[in-house]
Amino acid sequence: MTEPVDLAADAGEVREDGPPAGLWAKMKADPEYAPEHLAIEAVTRLGPRMAAELEKLKGQNPGAPADALASMIVYRYVNQSRLSGAVGGAVPVAGALLDVGVLAWTQARMVLMLAANFGLDPAHPDRAVDLLVLQGMHKYTQTARTALAVARGREHIEALLPAQRPEMRKVLVRLGLKLAQMAGVRAVKKMAAKLIPGAAIILGSVTNGNATRALGGRAITLYRRPPMPIPHQLPPGAVRNS
Repeated sequence: MTEPVDLAADAGEVREDGPPAGLWAKMKADPEYAPEHLAIEAVTRLGPRMAAELEKLKGQNPGAPADALASMIVYRYVNQSRLSGAVGGAVPVAGALLDVGVLAWTQARMVLMLAANFGLDPAHPDRAVDLLVLQGMHKYTQTARTALAVARGREHIEALLPAQRPEMRKVLVRLGLKLAQMAGVRAVKKMAAKLIPGAAIILGSVTNGNATRALGGRAITLYRRPPMPIPHQLPPGAVRNS
């Protein structure tokens, strides 16, 4: 019988649209800071690609305003998120872990493309802060910055020797719950059940789509620039009251 740990270890290779293998290794080694590791990797790897994707979308829709493009972007990634809920043929722990990892990665693509759509650099380190705040991992930008700095530092520290590492199933469950929280899966008890062998299979497409749509709305609200106020025109000779 295939061990769930084996599939999870190769998760980055199983799904090309999800986190790369190196990121899976970082998150497994440091599950508590998995969202921070994912945000850093997403901005580095996906930022330039999302800028190019936006230019392609603009070329396909010449003259479309930013709000219309934003709706197209959210629609695209909601559909992709729904598809990521259809992972099959995997044991429960690895299957659920794979799904939430792909979902969080897909959502990062969407947020970075929305940032580019509203005139921000999707490859700027501040986008990692945005991701963590938008996805509810941190309430304030400063705490998100601090957590990202800690995660970057921990990448270079072997905090746990092999003999001291906790039992791998517990690591995977912890990692799955952190990624589920990042992806907006608020039903933690349901997610926990999916991570228990013999329980329900993976996240449903509706859950994935709803979480991504909600995140897209928050990102648009954050990145959309408010219109410039129109100065009030006074009649000639009139005096403005201070």
